[in-house]
Amino acid sequence: MTMAAHNLSQRFPGRRALVTGAASGLGLACAEILAREGWRLVLTDVDAPRLDLVAQSLARDGAPSVAVACDVRDDAAIRALVDEAVAAFGGLDVAIHSAGVATAGAFHTSSAEDWRWVFDINVHGLANCCRAVLPHMSRGAGGLVINVASAASFCTNAKMSSYNAAKAAVVALSETLMQEYAPYGVQTLVAMPGFFRTRLLESARGPERTLEGARRIMQESNLEAAEVAEAMLGAAARGRTHFVYPARYAGLWRLKRLMPQRFQTLLPKLLSRTG
Repeated sequence: MTMAAHNLSQRFPGRRALVTGAASGLGLACAEILAREGWRLVLTDVDAPRLDLVAQSLARDGAPSVAVACDVRDDAAIRALVDEAVAAFGGLDVAIHSAGVATAGAFHTSSAEDWRWVFDINVHGLANCCRAVLPHMSRGAGGLVINVASAASFCTNAKMSSYNAAKAAVVALSETLMQEYAPYGVQTLVAMPGFFRTRLLESARGPERTLEGARRIMQESNLEAAEVAEAMLGAAARGRTHFVYPARYAGLWRLKRLMPQRFQTLLPKLLSRTG
């Protein structure tokens, strides 16, 4: 049991959650934390074989879950999955939207196809999930939506234009949902973590040299998905709306909001120190 999961269970005694991108990374880490606290989980990911392995692993640990392979770009499939989960559980308390992909490369060499790909999954796919869960939460006793963006939404480093733009859109969408659904008892948290170890770059698109640099930074990070998930769920349990992690990225986020023009001038040096 973790303090974050315990506190969420106190807020949501029904313990019913949906997790997208649950086959790896932050989604998997969240699923494992909630499963240990006895939450009933619906897990989805586009990687069906790996998702099945996750469900089997949780079941062996005494935490049965429903695992359904689904592409978040498929609006009808996501709606059907959420409707079935609500019918089976009698409602939905928490939705964690962590499915996403990455792109890299200089802007002038980026393709329209790659822009569509990253926006279709990271923005439109996440919006599909939000449209599916929010009507159930807003008609009932409220709930919690966690949308996973990235520190790239404000640390807009060179050679990441489409990814940066997509994650910034997630932040803007989430902040809009905060305004629209808070009156119905729905908390929206947007997560903006920095680099941590994950499988995100396995499917990333971009020049190999650029991707190799990103892989090196990720491997050198001493931050694991489980630590990020614990901190993120803890922030959600405390009613936070914005989560930036670790602390050094939170400092950069505050600096950008205070001095945006100066921040852009300093960004390359700041990122080299952050790692």
